[in-house]
Amino acid sequence: MTAIAPDRQSAPVRRVVLTGFMGSGKSTVGPLLAARLGWRFIDADDVIVADAGIPIAEFFARHGEPAFREREHATIARLAHEHYLVLALGGGAIETEPTRHLLLNSPGTLLVHLDVKLETTLHRTAHISIPADDITPNQGVDAIVQAMESRLPASDGRIPPHS
Repeated sequence: MTAIAPDRQSAPVRRVVLTGFMGSGKSTVGPLLAARLGWRFIDADDVIVADAGIPIAEFFARHGEPAFREREHATIARLAHEHYLVLALGGGAIETEPTRHLLLNSPGTLLVHLDVKLETTLHRTAHISIPADDITPNQGVDAIVQAMESRLPASDGRIPPHS
């Protein structure tokens, strides 16, 4: 646990902002915390999607990451002034210096980083994990094909070729 600078301790917490890598639990912990506190829960990515009218992946494809980060910052800046709010951020939000600065210096904001081991993230977000440090690329291919074959129906156990 990291200590909060003394000047930031004097302001009562009016909002909790959750950050962390994909799969760290922001969208699970956030609503539970909000329910316990009697506050609202908002996922910043949901607000961005609603405002943009398209999924984030499509926004990235159409406009690029810099445009997304600008929109993300504007959304977070708007929400960072609301009271009695638990706000979950996308995994990359605090990588942007203006967003990080805003959150670290907003009176009444408690910025919480949910830190998970890579193994936890992979378990929560990936079908399989292949330790690739000490294997050749062909061994990696073998492991992936074996995983694919284990998911096939028992009929013939072969992966159909692309036609």
